[in-house]
Amino acid sequence: MSPRPEDSSADRAMTGEAPGGQTPGSPGAGGRDRDAAGRARNARPRDALGRPLPRGATGDRRIPDDLVLPPAQALQLAQELLDSDRPFHAHEVLEASWKSAPAAERELWQGLAQIAVGLTHARRGNARGASALLRRGADRVAGYAGAPPHGIDAAGIRRAAREMAARIDRDGAGAAGPLTARLIAASPRPGHSGRTGSA
Repeated sequence: MSPRPEDSSADRAMTGEAPGGQTPGSPGAGGRDRDAAGRARNARPRDALGRPLPRGATGDRRIPDDLVLPPAQALQLAQELLDSDRPFHAHEVLEASWKSAPAAERELWQGLAQIAVGLTHARRGNARGASALLRRGADRVAGYAGAPPHGIDAAGIRRAAREMAARIDRDGAGAAGPLTARLIAASPRPGHSGRTGSA
């Protein structure tokens, strides 16, 4: 894994704390990890690929569950995480954007998150899961190729994810390599707020 500068936006977004302010490894009532509102949360530490570690272990820094960023910042942070081979963390950023996105953009953000999860599965050696999620994400992103919001390279990402899935099917998870498309192709056109209509 590549070292990251200490002042990167990835470092600023990652807290190292479990959701809801719990200390990692401290289960709530009934033995389950809970946030302050009582919702079930997994506060166990995780490795760089999101796999749970034993309670008390030192895990990788986490993206907060309640992260909300403007689209440009979310895309920049997700790209930084992908560039540093941290697709699980990129998925968390993209998933947060999916959950807070306007209805007309949710399919796009969900597709981007699924592609990041597909990359995560490839890094974990799960070829079948990687290929399935890369294709599913590519299919969701495809609907935005004609009018992608926020300068997202929907066509390039769709193509790269499908090519990666084909490589994985042919040669295994180790053949995945990096995502060859960047999340942002160019700056959005002035006045272009995104796709209209349903996904």
